[in-house]
Amino acid sequence: MRKVFISVALAVLVSGCSEFPGVYKIDIPQGNVVTQEMIDQLRPGMTESQVRYIMGTPLITDTFSPNRWDYLYSFKPGGEPRVQERVSLYFTDGKLSRLTGDFRPGS
Repeated sequence: MRKVFISVALAVLVSGCSEFPGVYKIDIPQGNVVTQEMIDQLRPGMTESQVRYIMGTPLITDTFSPNRWDYLYSFKPGGEPRVQERVSLYFTDGKLSRLTGDFRPGS
C-alpha cells in the first residue's frame, strides 16, 4: 500500500513540473505563412492560378463553397499564447473578387 501511495505522490509531483525553470519550449508554426507583401500583390480579376502562384495552395478548400479559399496561420511561441491569422479569398467565375480576414490590401 505504501508503494502505491509513493507512486501516486511522485506522479502528482512530476506532472506539476510543466513550468519547471530551464525547460526549453519549442515554437510551433502551423499553416500557410501569409505576409502583407503577398496580400498587396493580389488584384481583383486575377485567375485562380495567378493567386495560387502568389499565395500558395490554400490550407482549406471548403467543399460546400468551392469559390472560397482559406489561408490560416497559427504560431505558438514556446511558453506564450498562440497567435493566429486568417485570410479568406473569394472567387467569382474563376476570378478573384474579394478577400476578408486579418490583412487589408494596400494601395
